[in-house]
Amino acid sequence: MTTEFDLGALLAERGAERYDLHARHLNPQLPRMLHTIGFDKVYERAEGAHFFDADGNDHLDMLAGFGVMGLGRHHPVVRKALHDVLDLGLADLTRFDCQPLPGLLAERLLAHSPHLDRVFFGNSGTEAVETALKFARYATGKPRVLYCEHAFHGLTTGSLSVNGEDGFRDGFAPLLPDTAVPLGDLDALARELGKGDVAALIVEPIQGKGVHEAPPGYLRAAQELLRRHKALLIADEVQTGLGRTGDFYAYQHEDGVEPDLVCVAKALSGGYVPVGATLGTDEIFKKVYSSMDRVLVHSASFGSNAQAMACGLAVLSVMENEQIVAGVRRTGELLKSRLTALIDTYELLADVRGRGLMIGIEFGRPSSLRLRSRWTMLQAARKGLFAQMVVVPLLQRHRILTQVSGDHLEVIKLIPPLIIDEADVDRFVTAFTAVMDDAHNGGTLMWDFGKTLIKQAVANR
Repeated sequence: MTTEFDLGALLAERGAERYDLHARHLNPQLPRMLHTIGFDKVYERAEGAHFFDADGNDHLDMLAGFGVMGLGRHHPVVRKALHDVLDLGLADLTRFDCQPLPGLLAERLLAHSPHLDRVFFGNSGTEAVETALKFARYATGKPRVLYCEHAFHGLTTGSLSVNGEDGFRDGFAPLLPDTAVPLGDLDALARELGKGDVAALIVEPIQGKGVHEAPPGYLRAAQELLRRHKALLIADEVQTGLGRTGDFYAYQHEDGVEPDLVCVAKALSGGYVPVGATLGTDEIFKKVYSSMDRVLVHSASFGSNAQAMACGLAVLSVMENEQIVAGVRRTGELLKSRLTALIDTYELLADVRGRGLMIGIEFGRPSSLRLRSRWTMLQAARKGLFAQMVVVPLLQRHRILTQVSGDHLEVIKLIPPLIIDEADVDRFVTAFTAVMDDAHNGGTLMWDFGKTLIKQAVANR
């Protein structure tokens, strides 16, 4: 008996129910939020750095699925690799053999971090972090992991223990032993290390929440302190890795930094099959997997699956053959310089920061009385509303998808696909300039929407 299943027919029949289905069966707050801020769009297809609606209108993606779509959507090389691996009909996930694809992908990844020796493959960024936390605690025999204030490392229990935002942690205690230290504060790090129970410091070279970069020299100095106290440095490159910041890994921007463990995910998937990877030294891996009795002491049911490995290999091939990292450096410098040039023009624009194609646009208190009164009104209702007021017209008027960098932050984070070009930069800067003109000239549509957000913020208190 042959079972028939027609995915296209199912979507044609039920696709229009998408928001109702989410409201009934998934997170009920997601469709509610999207309806409230006017993000309840219907996208029919996507290609590269663009979405297309039913009318054929294109929308520029400056979010890349929170960094997952590093090569954009449906890159032909990655797509072909996925077709190829399905057509090969490999004997995948037998659990008791050694397939070639995981070894080949590990070899290619490690070539970009020559001081590291081995890789564990999981299924997501948070799983890559969980692996690093477990390995660090076991290899050092110490229980406590340090993390930086405002850090984000994932939302499963271990990674949540090193999450620097209380809004994510509230209600989920007790968590693992942990202590937050300010990003860049070496004295605070030294005080905690002096207590003798620290296994590791986990750090994002550029924090995703707010787009704050570690100060020059911090990572190298932190590494020296950690080694002196027999603790490890974990670099969380889940969002910053694979070319995002104009280096293959963001920690490589600083000479002499060699983390003991590195976490990657997101863009390694090619946007198709979830994958996470934890890279580490031979010494750490041999402590964790110290005997045949411990061969499965840490594993993942879908880790190293052939589809994920094929996508990862295709992604790295594209990055190397198309010189993606060099392109990110050029395009990122162009985008950042053009946005930075606007700071003197708009008093609501406080800062532009970041590296490569990870850029934070921060808004701040204006100097003129007219704008200051409106700013104060928004801040009294809920911090972060002005940034949301900018995000909405960028989508509704200019068909550009962006988002705020975090809750209660007046920061928009730009993490577009790494393949955007000069025309995409022109389009974004032109649209952003128009929105800023409207905000500074008292445009009614934007400030009226601000009143809607205020009502929503007050209702949620």
